[in-house]
Amino acid sequence: MAHAVDGDFWTPSFDITKREDGTILMVQKDAPLEALPTIADYLDQWADRAPDRTFLARRGEDGEWVRLTYGESRDKALRLGSAFLEIGLGPDRPLLILSENSLEHALCGLACTYVGIPFAPVSPAYSLVSTDHKKLKDIVSLLQPGAIFADDVAKFTKALEAVSNERIKTLGVRHLTEGSIGLEQLMQKGATTAGAAARAALTADTVLKYLFTSGSTGTPKAVINTNGMVTRNQVLVRDCYRFMQTEPPIVLDWAPWNHTAAGNKATYMVLTNGGTYYIDDGKPSPDGIKTTVANLRDIACNWYFNVPAGFDLLVGELENDPELARVFFSQLKMLFYAGAGMSQNTWDRLIAVSKATTGKEILVTSSLGATETGPFALTWTKPEPRAGKVGVPGRGLTLKLIPTDDAFELRLKGTSIFPGYLGDAENTAKAFDEEGFYKMGDAVRPEDPNDLTRGFYFAGRLAENFKLATGTWVSVGSVRAALVDSMQGLVRDAIIVGEDRHELGALLWISEAGSKLSKAEREAKMKAGLEAHIRGATGSASRVRRVAVLQYPPSHDRGELTEKGSINQRALRKNCAQQIDNLYAEDDDFLRL
Repeated sequence: MAHAVDGDFWTPSFDITKREDGTILMVQKDAPLEALPTIADYLDQWADRAPDRTFLARRGEDGEWVRLTYGESRDKALRLGSAFLEIGLGPDRPLLILSENSLEHALCGLACTYVGIPFAPVSPAYSLVSTDHKKLKDIVSLLQPGAIFADDVAKFTKALEAVSNERIKTLGVRHLTEGSIGLEQLMQKGATTAGAAARAALTADTVLKYLFTSGSTGTPKAVINTNGMVTRNQVLVRDCYRFMQTEPPIVLDWAPWNHTAAGNKATYMVLTNGGTYYIDDGKPSPDGIKTTVANLRDIACNWYFNVPAGFDLLVGELENDPELARVFFSQLKMLFYAGAGMSQNTWDRLIAVSKATTGKEILVTSSLGATETGPFALTWTKPEPRAGKVGVPGRGLTLKLIPTDDAFELRLKGTSIFPGYLGDAENTAKAFDEEGFYKMGDAVRPEDPNDLTRGFYFAGRLAENFKLATGTWVSVGSVRAALVDSMQGLVRDAIIVGEDRHELGALLWISEAGSKLSKAEREAKMKAGLEAHIRGATGSASRVRRVAVLQYPPSHDRGELTEKGSINQRALRKNCAQQIDNLYAEDDDFLRL
């Protein structure tokens, strides 16, 4: 049945130290568990134990699932990795991957992993949306890749032309152009002694991949991910989700592999525990959710992830289709969201439909982490009545809390924290404090200041917070979540504004459900929601008094939106300066209470 069974999740206990300056250190009492040194070790482990078990699958053009077993994945990884070495890739000549998720993309990453070639999946938007390809050019200049993989070479022609040179080979699968090399051609080559030797030489310190930060405030930084960093991070995951030790994870996921949530946590959670990863070609959009729903009719996951925008769409499908809900909840242990805050409305509806379907409450939870933390850092595994809790630190991580206004700045230390940014000693030094703690740049607020084991709520990005004209700090993340919740599903997201002004305002995006209402109905519901928000606020720094509706969506290209679906408050406040001025000029197109 779909519920959190006792023993399926961790029950951590903590040592907590409070210093005279108010700083708090928090660490689990149990010592970290041991991890295998490399990701290749886990591929070997499951290829030996369960060679015929499906590791990866994606629907083919005929609608049927095309599958790769663990045995096939290891064989192809060694053959393709050997071929990569032959054409000049190596520790100092990584593979750059431009394409979206696919079986071929996965095989390229596995091949590099198996023979010690770093690889770097980058956002397809840098190739397909950007017009000047500046971020892609910066990445190529930094990495000096030996080859670039584009699933459909013709589709990425402009990007490839913008960064190509005689030292970089082009690899692809479809619509190959003159001079490009087909992946199938390389996979037909046999394993070589050089490939076997490279596999044998791997260590925990071998660089696995480079993952890039969003680059919303400048050139993306290349986060060095070593094998040991990732395998030790996965031990934290396994310790937390203990059901995976006896029940391999079954995952259906759309999230891009150039981001750590899917590229590291979900992918390696499946691989290190011998599970199956179904690639979902859906998206958290009104059209994309149809593909996701069709896949969920076939695949009963035991761990399911989506961003809040995806759950906003999915919960309606579950409510309206009992058979879909029956399959969806039949093996499910938990629902996990990240990338943005989930509205209380969606949270309550997910729990209600789980109870209606199974008679029991499903665990809905989130976490807090970063590309630099592997990403698993904090999470929570007990049912809660409201959304927003990001939990407590994983086993082996030390949490450092620095008092800041009514919250704490969060810092972390542990063996699963990244070693630094490639070729960027200055930003690497800035990322750590004098005690070696990684500075997350996030604020958290404890549920109970007298009992930190009750966990923390996200209180916003420190860089997003600002002061009112009164000098009072505004915790943007908390205000945004409270406002969106008060709107009862009318609002998809909000930009909190009011820096150096006397009261807070917000620019809103109406949800799909809200867009179906008449203008009068929408305005009435917005007024009721704003009134409810004001009643629940505790002061000027938490009380939004004026709102206006934005008519255009946030933009990837302008740095306003990440592929996870979360918005960049700082970039949007800058880009919406005129709308903000209009909001405070008391035009007719806003609501003020």
